[in-house]
Amino acid sequence: MNFTSKYINVSLLVVLIAVIISCSPDEKQEITALNKLVLEDNFDTSGALDSSLWSYEIGDGSAQGIPGWGNNEQQYYTDRPENVIVEDGMLKIIAQKENFEGSSFTSARILTKGKFQKKYGRFEARIKLPWGQGIWPAFWMLGDDNNGADVWPNIGEIDIMEYRGQEPTITHGSVHGPGYSGGNAVTKSYDLVNDRFDTDFHIFGIEWGPNYINYYVDDVLYNQITPEDVNGDWVFNDREFYIIMNVAVGGSFVGAPGPDVVYPQTMYVDYVRVYE
Repeated sequence: MNFTSKYINVSLLVVLIAVIISCSPDEKQEITALNKLVLEDNFDTSGALDSSLWSYEIGDGSAQGIPGWGNNEQQYYTDRPENVIVEDGMLKIIAQKENFEGSSFTSARILTKGKFQKKYGRFEARIKLPWGQGIWPAFWMLGDDNNGADVWPNIGEIDIMEYRGQEPTITHGSVHGPGYSGGNAVTKSYDLVNDRFDTDFHIFGIEWGPNYINYYVDDVLYNQITPEDVNGDWVFNDREFYIIMNVAVGGSFVGAPGPDVVYPQTMYVDYVRVYE
């Protein structure tokens, strides 16, 4: 071994010692490990969803006072197996082109409101997305509304994954709150290199804690949102949130559905998991 090799080895040893010392926890450091599984649905039982965890949103938003779900959407949500079913070891949310209850399309929207709600943690789902102009799948969360006493956007909204069907390589992560909702949401896009979200499954997730929300695709961190990034009150330390998954057709985010889109259009969900 020559002098150069000895010098390099000694230098590496010094660097490693320095790294170990600098990374050692002390009373001023808070180390968070979000590895305790608190919710898991692998969609292994064929048929209807687990009713202890999931509920169905029904209609076109008119009953809630927001026709088109407040976004000019064109679908009518149902709980029919034609629109939402567990089979082949996965959840399928299916948008159909059909005349139903005055709408030209049907689909499904499911949520854990009142059944599973949580503040902070890692929320993730493994999903294969549909493709086509005007198809709008989403994996997102809303804050608890205190039995209707509180309203959007004051309750907060965390969009873990939103996607325009006509842009199969791009997904979006956003937050909505008072002063930064709708078209003024705080958002960032993730562009998948040399691949598409409609050809394979990908993991979409957030890690959410006091004063931050980190956004991931396939465990790649692509955005962090903090109170300094929003033009209004940070409402994400205030309450528990619940999970929503849906496929919309048309709407202000994606535009009108294209005439050449082939139906049905399906979002496949392999699992949903939450850690703390």
